[in-house]
Amino acid sequence: MKPIYKVLLIIFAAFLLIIFAAYQFIAGNYNIMVAKDLAIKTAWAQVENNYQRRADLIPSLVETIKGSAKFEQETLKQVMEARANATSMKIDPSNITPEQLAKFQAAQNQAGGAISRLLAVAENYPQLKTTEAFQGLMNELAGTENRISFARKTFNESVQDYNLAIKTFPRNIVAGFFGFQEKAFFQADPGTNKPVVPNFN
Repeated sequence: MKPIYKVLLIIFAAFLLIIFAAYQFIAGNYNIMVAKDLAIKTAWAQVENNYQRRADLIPSLVETIKGSAKFEQETLKQVMEARANATSMKIDPSNITPEQLAKFQAAQNQAGGAISRLLAVAENYPQLKTTEAFQGLMNELAGTENRISFARKTFNESVQDYNLAIKTFPRNIVAGFFGFQEKAFFQADPGTNKPVVPNFN
């Protein structure tokens, strides 16, 4: 084989090796970011499911408390409006912006406040607090609040992992090329140290 052909063959082999390495780098990093993005979507689904579970408890709470307590109609109206507002808030997990998440969080906080107002009324009725139905709802609500807290934590961890991945060199080059955008976190709510479910013991 002539020397020129050997040189050309070496150049061609090197070119193929570079192309293969570039493909492996791009494909590998792209797949990693897709997997992390999917983890966010999965975590977000759990956040929504648990907030929906809490919203579904509100009508039962209203009916249980209403049987023993005197409500103003305006209070009931506000509670159900807060629930409706919270359940109507939907976010596409593929494009979570800080503004969208802030609105979602505000709506859920409003629903949490509505539950707190219901339970504040219940505190004035000792006979209600001892009923099996009320105690059952309190247990469900407490469990749901714990699941919400855990789901939010898992979501924030997934977002942190994803954001770190797309901002780290050299993966940020691939992220920018394919349009992977930074996603928003849940922010700590004012008074998060105060649970929605009071201690009736």
